[in-house]
This record gives sequence, C-alpha cells and structure tokens, in this order.
Amino acid sequence: MEGSVFTPSLEGMKHIKSPEGEMLAKPFLEVCKLILPVIEKFGTAMTLVKSDVGGNISRLEKKYETDPTKYKYLYNMVKEEVECKTATGSSSCTNGLLWLTRAMDFLVELFRNLLAHPDWTMTECCTDSYGKTLKKFHGWIASSSFTVAMKLAPDRKKFMDVISGSGDVNADMEKFCSTFPQFLEENHKFLANFGLDDMKA
Repeated sequence: MEGSVFTPSLEGMKHIKSPEGEMLAKPFLEVCKLILPVIEKFGTAMTLVKSDVGGNISRLEKKYETDPTKYKYLYNMVKEEVECKTATGSSSCTNGLLWLTRAMDFLVELFRNLLAHPDWTMTECCTDSYGKTLKKFHGWIASSSFTVAMKLAPDRKKFMDVISGSGDVNADMEKFCSTFPQFLEENHKFLANFGLDDMKA
C-alpha cells in the first residue's frame, strides 16, 4: 500500500468542492467511501458503523446516478426533498446525508482521540468519541448495541500497524482530522437551515 490508509481520501478531498465552492455529490461520497477500508480494519467493533455508512453512501449514490447533472451538487438532493416534503422520511437522501455526516463526525473524533491520547485503549477511544457524537441521537437499543460492539475493538497497536502502510499514519490522520471536518460542518449547517439537523434514530 502506497502511503497510509488515509492517503486516497486526503487526495480525494481536494476535489470535493467545485471551483465556485459548491459541495459536489460524487467526490464527497467517494471520500466517505475511501474511509470504509479504515473502518474495516476495526473488525467486528465497527460492523454497525460500516453497514450504516455503506448503506447511506449507496442510497445517495443511487439518487445521484438517476440524474448526474441534476444532482451534481450534493445539496440539490436535499432541496428537492424539502420541496416535496419528503426530507424527514427514514429512507430519504436527507436522512442518509445526515447519518453519513454523523458517522463521519464519530470517526474524526475517534482519530483525534488516537492522536491525543496515546495511553488510551482502542475501546476508550471509541467510547469517548461515541459519547461526544452519535450517542445523543441514538435510542436505547442502538446505544446498547454500540456499547457492546466497542468492547470488541481491536488492540490499538495492531490496528495502527495495519493502517500505517508505508506512510506516516499519524501525520495523515492529523491532516484528515483538520481537513475533513470543514465539509461535515458545512453539511450540518446546511441541514440546520431547514431544521433537519436534529433527527434522532
């Protein structure tokens, strides 16, 4: 593997915005997709997150593929659903984008913990980032399953070795954590304009 597991997504982030600064659907989804291999390295601890992220990406991709010109910009999918009053439906693209963004928030927080707390176990890193991000939107059942899954987190050193590849994984992780959140923040702001940022599971 050339570079670390983060190298492809760092490259991909350069293309998320159009020259006019609009969020592009395909490149944004591509970058999220490039994070899936990182999630996979967690094994069973991240099965829930992985299926959630994968499902939301494919939901948004399917929509994009129905009309790549119309949905070139990510937020056009949301605007259309807001106009049709379908944005709050559980299978809407708006809901998909919201949960995809939240899952990414969780992962960014997790990577930040790995960088900031070298003495924490993987389970501690996961639990802390879950508490700061997804937990408040999850009902009791989702929350319980998540807590159980976190206990299955892999050994920290093994995990870091696996994702390092030939790159400087800490530098790449740091770069990821300083670059990607601005896009996530923009998604939250956009959804909040329509009062759509606080939907619960």
